[in-house]
Amino acid sequence: MVRILPQTKAAAVNPLKSSQPLGAALAFLGVDGAMPLFHGSQGCTSFTLVLFVRHFKEAIPLQTTAMDEVATILGGADHLEQAILNLKARTRPTLIGVCTTALVETRGDDCAGDVANIRLKRMEELAGTEVVLANTPDFDGAIEEGWAKAVTAMIERITRPGEQARQSNKIVILPGWNLTVADIEHLREMIESFGLKPVILPDISGSLDGTVPDRWVTTTYGGTSVEDIRELGTAEQCIVIGEHMRRPAELLQRLTGVPYVLFRSLTGLKDADRFVSLLSAVSGAAAPAGVRRRRAQLQDALLDGHFHFGGKKIAIAAEPDQLYQLASFFIAMGSEIAAAVTTAAMSKILEEVPAQSVQIGDLSDLEALGAGADLFVTHSHGRQAAQRLGIPLMRVGFPIFDRLGAQHKLTILYQGTRDLIFEVANIFEANGHAPTPEALDPLRKREMPDELRPSPLARH
Repeated sequence: MVRILPQTKAAAVNPLKSSQPLGAALAFLGVDGAMPLFHGSQGCTSFTLVLFVRHFKEAIPLQTTAMDEVATILGGADHLEQAILNLKARTRPTLIGVCTTALVETRGDDCAGDVANIRLKRMEELAGTEVVLANTPDFDGAIEEGWAKAVTAMIERITRPGEQARQSNKIVILPGWNLTVADIEHLREMIESFGLKPVILPDISGSLDGTVPDRWVTTTYGGTSVEDIRELGTAEQCIVIGEHMRRPAELLQRLTGVPYVLFRSLTGLKDADRFVSLLSAVSGAAAPAGVRRRRAQLQDALLDGHFHFGGKKIAIAAEPDQLYQLASFFIAMGSEIAAAVTTAAMSKILEEVPAQSVQIGDLSDLEALGAGADLFVTHSHGRQAAQRLGIPLMRVGFPIFDRLGAQHKLTILYQGTRDLIFEVANIFEANGHAPTPEALDPLRKREMPDELRPSPLARH
């Protein structure tokens, strides 16, 4: 059984995690016509905005209540109300997603009560706009919890409760935060190939896919509509990807009776087969020829690629569900997890990570534990540690700001698993060193006469 090692340092030396408000804002960005609103100081919002822009290379709609010193002392309810009214008047969003920060959470503001009062007092002015609150203090949790809390809050506030007439071909997808734009787009195409109609919440593939609108849009454009969120209860089935999405799925089941099936990962042949089998059972249709062909391509990639993975030591630092996804992938390919570092100990998925131990910590822990590994797997902030140790880095997660196209990298189902195999194998190929006769046979150097021993210059 894996050992979960608690954090022992008083401060993060090289931080691994991003904050809860950032995760919540990312989830709200997957709703059409939405505007995330940070309830706190301008600095919190500016820092998050910089990370978003550097990662996605897109204009990101994100606003702040801009609390000052007086509001910090007396309370920020007035700032919150004014910000919501200003956003409604200027941008006319369909949804305002309020994300609390450490400032108001530490002070102990009753943000839920404040939002309820604003809705009641400004009912006519806010008509046509949903105001959803996610309590996401920076000092607790990370991006994974923030994403899940925002989705839970949207379902709780918007989804129509009660048993409803079911649409047999409609299914709800609750994706984890670690699925990229390409992953969600591929997921939709796979589901539609079975004749099913997916409603994905959140759907960042529609709002953060890099398309340029023909006019200036002040909110998100594309993503899940508020009306689709309202009618989630008419779905026949809910599919959940990632342990951190269990809570919103349970809430949806309590509110509407829609059953859910949880997938901890969709990477790898086994998990992809299970997903395709479920779609086939729900739709009553066999897997299309295109899906079967991609499965055959993955089988061939497994044969071609496993030589490069066998015995390799991998050091991974990621959020809990992504850590599980990647560690399971590498173990299935014959590699060994030399170091596993994550952000929070509260996730049950950590008990299933195929490693001897999981360290709650930061990237300095990865550097200490991963010395001697063949590959580092983490986001762009791990590049300095990898460089110091002379270990190649595979960039995953958030943020990735020193490479283009991070959101268009596919990592799930047959095609995504195939692409991951090729990516990792190519990293090993590019960073491999041709063995010398002496390296292959240590006795050779001692037994060979000096006159027959190759000159070091000859190898260059």
